Amino acid sequence: MIDTNTAPLEEMPGDWQRALAVVAHPDDLEYGCAAAVAGWTDAGKEVAYVLATRGEAGIDSLDPAACGPLREQEQRDSAAVVGVSTVEFMNHRDGVIEYGLGLRRDIAAAIRRHRPELVVTLNHRDTWGPAVGGAWNTPDHVAVGRATLDAAGDAGNRWIFPELVEQGLEPWNGVRWVAVAGSTTPTHAVDATPGFERSVHSLLAHRAYIEALTDEDPEAYVRTFLAANNDRFAPRFGGRPTVAFEVFAR
Repeated sequence: MIDTNTAPLEEMPGDWQRALAVVAHPDDLEYGCAAAVAGWTDAGKEVAYVLATRGEAGIDSLDPAACGPLREQEQRDSAAVVGVSTVEFMNHRDGVIEYGLGLRRDIAAAIRRHRPELVVTLNHRDTWGPAVGGAWNTPDHVAVGRATLDAAGDAGNRWIFPELVEQGLEPWNGVRWVAVAGSTTPTHAVDATPGFERSVHSLLAHRAYIEALTDEDPEAYVRTFLAANNDRFAPRFGGRPTVAFEVFAR
């Protein structure tokens, strides 16, 4: 029996043209995926972002009414660094996203609009795993990640959420993979080296959030975090720094 904690990671599938990343908050993608996204857009692939919230509850010292627009703009600036121009927000409330039919419907609608072959989301499990001390995941990440996995199937079935067809969103059964970033049990990886510098600047675009999060110099904090994250699974990918994903084929 193969130990999945030590098995080599496979290269991410490359025979696709469109990807849709669905996460809960501004900065979710930048804390681990941006180097991969930079490589994909460099290769001419189309990547769009859909965020469930504007991250308005993410800065304790800033009222949500001011925080939401600020973090939305930071996310747009951040996405542009790695070649992503399409960034959408679904207006769920930050911190209290609920898994359920409404969330599944919104994500299925986004998948039908963008018609991706690859869908990317964030860790949907309860913890971040033993490698980071078993830290508890947030309810928003769990809800959005799980709903994204389910909505990839919902998007292809015209009898689930038939109101979407009435709105002109025909079923899309073209999702071939859902890739979960931040998984404790990754199966595939992308070499993070070519996109590393842009991933640093992409995360740095979330400056207001980072400055509220740490007293460290923002760039030193970002470089240290991303380098450690990219090195975590390098031994399973030929020693190369990685963006690792757990890939579910459909």
